[in-house]
Amino acid sequence: MTSKAGDGVFAPEQGKRESNAPEQGVDDSDCPEVLDKAAIDRLGRQRPAVFRTTYVEAGFVFAVVTSMMMSEYFVSGFNIVMPEIAAALQISAAERTWPAEVINLTTAILLLPFARLCDMYGGRAVFIAGHVWLAVWSLVGGFSRGPTLLIVCRAMQGVGASAFLPAGLALLGQTYRPGPRKNFVYSIYGAFACIGFYFGIIIGAVAGQLLDWRWYFWIGTIFVFVVMAVGILTIPRHLGDGDTSVRMDWWGVCTIVPGLALVVYALTDGGHAPGGWRNPSIFVTFIVGVLLLCAAVYLEGWVSARPLLPGELFKAKYMKRLAGSLFCSYGVFGLWLFYASYYIETVLHTTPLQTAAWFSPLAVGGMVLAVTGGFVLHLLPGKVLLLIAGGGYLLSTLLFALMPAQSESGPSTSFLYWAYVFPAMLGGTIGVDITFNVTNVFITTAMPQRLQATAAALINSLLYLGMAFWLGVGELAVSTATEKVGDGELSLREQYQIGFWTAVGLAALAMCLMVTVKIGSAASEMTVDEKAALDQDESQR
Repeated sequence: MTSKAGDGVFAPEQGKRESNAPEQGVDDSDCPEVLDKAAIDRLGRQRPAVFRTTYVEAGFVFAVVTSMMMSEYFVSGFNIVMPEIAAALQISAAERTWPAEVINLTTAILLLPFARLCDMYGGRAVFIAGHVWLAVWSLVGGFSRGPTLLIVCRAMQGVGASAFLPAGLALLGQTYRPGPRKNFVYSIYGAFACIGFYFGIIIGAVAGQLLDWRWYFWIGTIFVFVVMAVGILTIPRHLGDGDTSVRMDWWGVCTIVPGLALVVYALTDGGHAPGGWRNPSIFVTFIVGVLLLCAAVYLEGWVSARPLLPGELFKAKYMKRLAGSLFCSYGVFGLWLFYASYYIETVLHTTPLQTAAWFSPLAVGGMVLAVTGGFVLHLLPGKVLLLIAGGGYLLSTLLFALMPAQSESGPSTSFLYWAYVFPAMLGGTIGVDITFNVTNVFITTAMPQRLQATAAALINSLLYLGMAFWLGVGELAVSTATEKVGDGELSLREQYQIGFWTAVGLAALAMCLMVTVKIGSAASEMTVDEKAALDQDESQR
């Protein structure tokens, strides 16, 4: 046995052949078909040959998965510290959405261009540069003196995340082959998303209640520098090699990026602008954004030689339906997270630290699910896991939508927590973590190595764009209902309930899409490139 983990093509397994092995007398020294199932399974479990020691591999995995942690840190914790920031910087209720969600918007719209930069200059360089950018703007964000600078810093933070997120997933996808080891590493990646989510909540609560809200940004800056340093030391340099023949798709950049930005801006600001959607700046912005996206579909499909979002990405079976369900599912999570944070603090009147404690089941459950998922992804069908995740999304939003109001004669805060909030937190973690782990493994495994960065960008685009887009829809639904009833007629609880019911409907739609997706277990198998090499070899015989 002479093959090594991480090789592009299998070397032969002497004396062992599968049923479709070539006939005697044919030179099969470079054919992957001669590798039996046991050897494939062994390759799917052992340490990739690019790492000299286990310590180097551990450092590499730590750098990549902690990058996801810091991305989640700056999303989740900001919702907890936002009330203190709003009071300190005098941010009105109408302006609160933008500081919270602009990071998701800029991350989502720039993922595809940065994925192309990964192809051009290598994942290692883009990964490190993204952390440098995030660190700088996180540091500046702590010195904000008004909402304008704060929003700019949050937007720039998203630019950094849009660089290192596809680069990190591409590095993992290029390093690990299908099998239990890849499943476990991707599960750790999901676990660190949970850790970052809760770490952000904890630091946001501590900064808001015990320190100063500015420390939320500065503590994050310190951790980003640590991740960057570990990445520089442990990411193999050859993974940073780019392809000088690859060119940026400027037609795609000039249509997709502004198109998405304008549409999401119109949806988010339409409920707060004077006159709402009757305001010319809103409906004109929306129309221009839609026209740009329509132009992007034409240019990417029929004009561009190397589109940012190649059609080949959607050739995998059920890929289109899976992408649609993910866009809706992550939108559910974004709506639920935003409104749950405000509901707990402003309606149930908890302190920031108490709010962080109430979110702890989401983090602990996520870590348990993420780690255990690495041991069962190759045993259970992906469709079953996705349906369980869909049920979790539906439960988490429905419980908040049905939660009764507090009153002197009504249920106590303790009862509301154990009867509604606690199971909703468990449902939320079941939804987002199972979905994240299953689809990450499936999508990266279904793509050849040259599309790993683009696949990673698609995964994260669906996540961040889904959160930003559907939160804009939710805020539009709340503002429309408030306008119809009359300003001041709806309480905060009633406004948040509209957001939760919007999420319930979206969760039902996502679950209907998931029913139609059939994904098997994530077992050890040949990579897409190896299968293509085998098919080419057979066609030449």
